[in-house]
Amino acid sequence: MAKHTVTVTDNDSGKSVEYPVREGTHGPAAIDIKTLYSDFGHFTYDPGFTSTASCRSDITFIDGDEGVLLYRGYPIEQLAEKSSFLEVSYLLLNGELPDKNELADFTRSITVHTMVNESLKNFFDGFHYNAHPMAMLTAVVSSLSAFYHESIDINDPDSRTLCAHRIIAKMPTIAAAAFKHLVGEPFVYPLNRLSYSGNLLNMLFSRPSEEYEISPIAEKALDQLLILHADHEQNASTSTVRLAGSTGTNPFAAIASGCAALWGPAHGGANEAVLRMLEEIGDASRVEKYIAKAKDKDDPFRLMGFGHRVYKNYDPRATIIRKTCHEVLDDLGMANDPKLELAMKLEDIALKDDYFVERKLYPNVDFYSGLIYKALGIPTQFFTVLFALGRTPGWIAQWTEMVEDKEQRIGRPRQVYTGAARRDYVPLDKR
Repeated sequence: MAKHTVTVTDNDSGKSVEYPVREGTHGPAAIDIKTLYSDFGHFTYDPGFTSTASCRSDITFIDGDEGVLLYRGYPIEQLAEKSSFLEVSYLLLNGELPDKNELADFTRSITVHTMVNESLKNFFDGFHYNAHPMAMLTAVVSSLSAFYHESIDINDPDSRTLCAHRIIAKMPTIAAAAFKHLVGEPFVYPLNRLSYSGNLLNMLFSRPSEEYEISPIAEKALDQLLILHADHEQNASTSTVRLAGSTGTNPFAAIASGCAALWGPAHGGANEAVLRMLEEIGDASRVEKYIAKAKDKDDPFRLMGFGHRVYKNYDPRATIIRKTCHEVLDDLGMANDPKLELAMKLEDIALKDDYFVERKLYPNVDFYSGLIYKALGIPTQFFTVLFALGRTPGWIAQWTEMVEDKEQRIGRPRQVYTGAARRDYVPLDKR
């Protein structure tokens, strides 16, 4: 018998059943109601699954009230400041930080898989010149299963590891190819001598006609952004990856489903919304007007990139990336850019104005990531692609955990049917 139980009583029949409560390392406990339907003939009704734990997980923990984000128990602030994206990827996949030899082996494995099959480039020729890069990314990631279908055995640990390394390695190459298609430039092959983030920058911005010099500050900033986005518990896209993966589909298809879910503006497009907001405000002289609009509950205008639906305190990821954002702007000599000057004025007001401070509407990671991407010269519509690239190790770690969990079964959410009652078919000539 569990240490803690909850009794559910049907007030019509008087029947009562005791259910065990599952305790985690951190966070709220969960009532184990998997036998509720067989016990009572009822489902639970929870739109958006906001009060439902769909799985057990050892990977990521969030305490939104306290502003805490842990990857495998490590605070995100420590990882973003001291670690690298590949080291964090190893941590998410394997549960522990690597030693020097393990990290070297992992980095080598990722590096040798960065190339994509040459015929994969033909996929991009089929896209319109102004196709949305997330459409290209989702389609091309899904197509990877056609290239590696014979080597995918989701029940074999070595096969799962190989798939994980391949998808983490190839995402920058695919993302950069989508970028080059978007801007009408030739694709750039990966260079094994470069770091993961340095290689991505080179594939995005180098051209055959001139050598591209990678800024160490930009390289560090991009690596931090990838770390900050690497996982975020059971969000919409991660849950989509798990749900698709529960059918036994191959991991590339499952990751593609995560890309499709992330594309939604309510999920992965938040930093795009920040840039659109800055465009609407126009310049720093209009900030006070828009601050007043944001405070007016009857005005539809909302400040994007401030506050967070999960973090009721300061977004822990914003603490690190705020400092990096200012370093990037200074390094690129863009501190006086009108849009960035506007953004900095918004930031200053939000950190000092009692209205925002009392409501804890602090700048979040999307606010700063949008500014960094803009400063680096990345088009707004490409922001979500970089989000997907950063989230990939989290998705594949969550998929792996789901496959290995013997208690997990195919996802089958239920419903409360409110449509027409049963009725008989009426022939066409009598309607």
